[in-house]
Amino acid sequence: MLTASQLRAACALTGMTIEELAEAAGVSASTIHKAEASDLHSEPELAARLHSILESKGVIFLGAGEGDPAAGPGVRLRLENHDEGIRPQNLNAANDG
Repeated sequence: MLTASQLRAACALTGMTIEELAEAAGVSASTIHKAEASDLHSEPELAARLHSILESKGVIFLGAGEGDPAAGPGVRLRLENHDEGIRPQNLNAANDG
């Protein structure tokens, strides 16, 4: 379930404004403000819509305890077009710089 903290963090990571998120979700900015102020357990349809929108922007939602049993829920941003450089097996005299 999407928490208010995850919603705020996801917006910060993506750089989306409340107005942009509201428009993408088809709701008012005040609805997003309310969602950021309290957990979205009472509005599962809105939570699912926001979750989907933010995932499409590269947000990865982490459940409580993922990777660390003492950690709470969180978010992470997916890397886009991560440049891995030249793989060692592809190095040669022409590109060894």
